[in-house]
Amino acid sequence: MRSQYIAALAIVVLGRPAPVGRAVPPVTAGTVSGRVTFTGTPPRMKPVDMSKEPTCAAQHATPASTENVVTGLRNALQYVVVYVSDGDQAAVTDTDAVRFDLHGCQYVPHVAAMQVNQPLEIRNDDGVLHNVQVSARVNRGWNRGQAPSTSIHATFAKAEVIAVKCQEHPWMHGYFVVINTSHYAVTGHDGAFSLQGLPPGTYTVTAWQEQLGTQSQVVTIRGGETKALNFVFRMTPN
Repeated sequence: MRSQYIAALAIVVLGRPAPVGRAVPPVTAGTVSGRVTFTGTPPRMKPVDMSKEPTCAAQHATPASTENVVTGLRNALQYVVVYVSDGDQAAVTDTDAVRFDLHGCQYVPHVAAMQVNQPLEIRNDDGVLHNVQVSARVNRGWNRGQAPSTSIHATFAKAEVIAVKCQEHPWMHGYFVVINTSHYAVTGHDGAFSLQGLPPGTYTVTAWQEQLGTQSQVVTIRGGETKALNFVFRMTPN
């Protein structure tokens, strides 16, 4: 089932290209905020055996587990990317680099979101050799070894969901979600998100989760307005 989700997500357009525009005056800028939650029984995450790398295992007070579905407070879902997929009127590419760390033989954060052509820094914080395998479909994929205390710098020219793996440590999995909008958020342990600085208009807001798929809702923002928008994903047991 998971492979079916990934295959479907590979062809999702993650926000239509938006014209570059000026910053929206605060008095007219609106906000869409809410939470991403679940109903049903979440799948059980599996423990990760890091005995191959005892220096990494020692960094975890309790054994690490897989992160394809991470739940939190009040049925929250973590690592969900919420973004404007249609209707964006002022997409300006952020020039600050998104940081993606290899730490404790895990990818931190598990899901990193970034804009098309936004700089990305991948940093190896561990004292061991890692391998970063980027399985892109519409961008150019690559596979690079990464020595301790080094960085890899990259950008992606097109929007897509990109799976990231490590051939040295097969339990290491993560995602880059590359999108055509400056209005996006990745949910934390409380499942909350906030899309700020939206000009008046009608928008499609999409929530993506690596195993549970995508949901979209349409919302209209008037000048200075804050709209509540929530997403609920239904789960079934393993």
